[in-house]
Amino acid sequence: MMAVGAALRAIGRNKRRAALTMLGVFIGVAALIAMVAVGEGARSAVATQIQSLGTDMLVVLPGSIRTNGVRSGNGSASSLRVADVAAILEQDSAVANASYVARQNAQVVNGHQNWSTSIQGVSLSYLTIRSWSVMAGRSLTEEDEQEGNPVCILGQTVVNNVFGDFSNPVGATVLIKNVPMTVIGVLSPKGHSPTGQDQDDVVIIPFSTAQERVLGVTSPSSSQTLLNNIYATIGPPPNPFGIQPKLEGFVNTIYVQARSSAQVKTALAQVTRTLEIKHRMKAAQTDDFIVRDITEIAEVAEQSSRAMELLLAAIASISLIVGGIGIMNILLVSVTERTREIGIRMAIGARRIHVLMQFLIEAMLISLIGGSAGIVAGIAASEIISSVAGWPILLRTDVIVLAFVFSAAVGMFFGYYPARQASQLNPIDALRYE
Repeated sequence: MMAVGAALRAIGRNKRRAALTMLGVFIGVAALIAMVAVGEGARSAVATQIQSLGTDMLVVLPGSIRTNGVRSGNGSASSLRVADVAAILEQDSAVANASYVARQNAQVVNGHQNWSTSIQGVSLSYLTIRSWSVMAGRSLTEEDEQEGNPVCILGQTVVNNVFGDFSNPVGATVLIKNVPMTVIGVLSPKGHSPTGQDQDDVVIIPFSTAQERVLGVTSPSSSQTLLNNIYATIGPPPNPFGIQPKLEGFVNTIYVQARSSAQVKTALAQVTRTLEIKHRMKAAQTDDFIVRDITEIAEVAEQSSRAMELLLAAIASISLIVGGIGIMNILLVSVTERTREIGIRMAIGARRIHVLMQFLIEAMLISLIGGSAGIVAGIAASEIISSVAGWPILLRTDVIVLAFVFSAAVGMFFGYYPARQASQLNPIDALRYE
């Protein structure tokens, strides 16, 4: 306690010097808090966007087909069926839910307004798997699917372009490929995907409605002949006019939700095996489907955000180190100026450890006071940055505590050398010092 009191009195006698000493730590801590808050906010925003895609989700896409030695690209094969989803749900224990989508671009018309968008016929579990809520109206029901009701749910981009901003189109009727459809809901905004695609530019309709009334059924995307008809067992052979056979129950994409993020890899292996058996794929054959793991995108984004956050923290920490060097230099000057005082203390019975503790505590107090002020300034700066620049921020308690502890550690580390120099003074020489 005596050492603390002596340190406080010394700080009080040299307020200007103490303030200059605190300045470096103050700036360092304020910069650390602000930069980490901005970095954490950016990482949280990226994580939220990735979460909207579904970090526990797998996406199954059609593969490619070969016609007369020419291989089409991925998605050219009509290889995914509604029956595949039933098999996945029945056989794969790591799968919690699955859904399917048939999509096609088409024009949506409302009066004199129209907009070309993606029309998606989906199963009932689609919105649940995508973590996508309906902010106005209602979602699709079992009755809509069974009856093939002409109903639709609009994405926010479609609403803005067909009905105008701040409109509630629930109950209105729109034309999709000249089929009257009743708007029963509006999807909550989902924003852009990591690849830049506008996820709100979409119209959701029941799968049965899409297949029977609006989009029609899926057909192979490559032309066929009698010699290469890979769908011969499904429908009649192509006719001489080149009209392709129509295939019911085929979909463009299957979404699979694992029971947890930890079981995504297991679900991927199970789904791949199930589809290989279902599609009768042989060992030497290339699968006619592709299973993509969304978590890979999340992992890359997380690593990039974490690296940027660490970089910002490292830059801010340099200011703390500079502040620590300032503490050391100013305390060395202070030791020189107070040499006679140190000699008097030792002459009346103070031990070297007492002198060491006095200067060490003095350095820590200066650093802690500057660090505390820096924390307050850093929080204020974070809020100002958020309000002016519109950047998201995230203030973490553990970072604030760490900054406080780090400022004390800086004072102790850089204050040790001047304190030791003071404690090593010879009392007689110190008393004679002018």
